Amino acid sequence: MSTKSFSLILNSKVPAFKKTIKVDSDKSISIRSFLIGSICHNISTVHNILESMDVKSTIMACQKLGVQIVRIKSQSYKIFGKGLGSFSAKKNAELNLGNSGTLARLLIGILSTNPNIDLRIKGDHSLNKRSMKKLINLMSQFGASFFPKNKSTFPLRLISSPNPIGIKYFAGVSAQLKSAVMLAGLNSFGNTTIVEKEKSRDHTENMILKNYSAIKIQNKNEKIITIKGKENLKPLNLKVPGDPSSAAFFVGLTLLKKNSFIKIKNVGLNPTRTGFYQLLQKQKAHIKFLNLKKINNEIKGDIVVKNSKIKPIKAAKKYYVNSTDEYPMLFVIAALTQGISVFKGISDLANKESNRITEMQKILKQIGIESVASKNELKIFGKGIFDASNKRINVPNLGDHRICMATFILAILTGAKTKIKNFETVFTSSPSFLKTMKFLGVKFEIQ
Repeated sequence: MSTKSFSLILNSKVPAFKKTIKVDSDKSISIRSFLIGSICHNISTVHNILESMDVKSTIMACQKLGVQIVRIKSQSYKIFGKGLGSFSAKKNAELNLGNSGTLARLLIGILSTNPNIDLRIKGDHSLNKRSMKKLINLMSQFGASFFPKNKSTFPLRLISSPNPIGIKYFAGVSAQLKSAVMLAGLNSFGNTTIVEKEKSRDHTENMILKNYSAIKIQNKNEKIITIKGKENLKPLNLKVPGDPSSAAFFVGLTLLKKNSFIKIKNVGLNPTRTGFYQLLQKQKAHIKFLNLKKINNEIKGDIVVKNSKIKPIKAAKKYYVNSTDEYPMLFVIAALTQGISVFKGISDLANKESNRITEMQKILKQIGIESVASKNELKIFGKGIFDASNKRINVPNLGDHRICMATFILAILTGAKTKIKNFETVFTSSPSFLKTMKFLGVKFEIQ
């Protein structure tokens, strides 16, 4: 599972292109399909799975917890689910969750109400720095215990609740916390109620939705999800669409590169994931969704993009929840668009794989792009597309795939001589990123 560490060197601009591509499969849905498939009854089958480092960490964690998972062929798997509460582990066993915050929060949700769990959980250098305080508080309400007490980062010891009882939770912007509560509620006694004030990603509910006895969703003034505990789940049969967050980097590149056009086939276009696209369409970007279909409660289709002259971005807080992963790319688009762009409601970006606000500011400053940040807002003073071939960008080892990808786009549009350390972290979400960039005519060197 370990990928050899390397730096990426860029020192030339991308030529104009007119291409059709596919992007890597959706990471959120891939991770969820293994976790939920593991607690369903009988055999789940999932196709077009993202075979990235984060998903491999998920498969290995499920196997270590006693689940049989068989790879039928490339990107296709059978998951032999034994039902709710069927995870088992030796006392003091250790789970290494790699780089994945999604895996960490969702799996801890399942384990917190799974009987007889007493194990240690850790991640890689980047995951071990991320705060799990909100998750720990929520799972403690179900009766789970975490040690050492008052510690909020991995490594942690988790002891599951001996008698989990459903809770009421007022959800914020985090789909991962909402999902963790839903998954913990599935194996608790009584009902778990989630009141959603702001609509976040709904892949977890979509996957559970055909189990009418286990989940009910009301959408009146606000969304209310009711999870009824101890109801058996039917097996999954899924084909994972392309990842809209991975597609965003190719969309941003195409919008900014003169005389360029791209069609990206078969991308997941769930409305809780398309904030990036809606925001740019509002700024006059030529982005269209074609061939839309709804399969397994998820919408997918093709994205068509043409080079466009866009206005400075004004991103209200409401966009954050539906485009969290794309903000580093939005900052690059803002930097290369003439005028002042403003991003509001972004304080949560500080607790991603890195502090994405300050790290992107440092990168933009290296080629002379000014920005001003407060806790919850960032202003970027965009210059438009310009030549930066006399400037250098250096990105240290941040363990942050989205910053690596965003800097890559910045470099090939401006020609800045760029070195991005530990670029292998991109493979946590987009193993085919470099191959696709090569297909578009980008030149790079691996060091």
